[in-house]
Amino acid sequence: MLPLALLLPLAGCHAPRDKALPTSMKQLEGTWLNAYEENEGDTLAYRPNSYAFPPSRGRAGFAIQPFGRFIQYDIAPTDGLTDRPGTWTAKSPTKLRIHFDDNSQPDYTLEVVSLEEGVLRVIRR
Repeated sequence: MLPLALLLPLAGCHAPRDKALPTSMKQLEGTWLNAYEENEGDTLAYRPNSYAFPPSRGRAGFAIQPFGRFIQYDIAPTDGLTDRPGTWTAKSPTKLRIHFDDNSQPDYTLEVVSLEEGVLRVIRR
């Protein structure tokens, strides 16, 4: 058994991350649309709405706004987008809890896997 004095320096060590994570919620603010061509398993890829996406019949997404405001964009029956307003709450440095104003859907969590080179990767739980 190692003495406590030897374990304390190890407590602050972390394995290096493979992916870059945002350093603040401010980096997540904006409108993100699903780049479904880049989804990998349960990890969803999103790019800013200003990205030159290939042609598609529609792209779902969301907007993370200041002061905890959130808008989810779903594909409408006419292939346009319909918006569902709600709120986000930071549950950890990498997890946002999403709640809809009209309670039409259950709350869910967006776990940020990475944010690098203009691609936001999340897991929806």
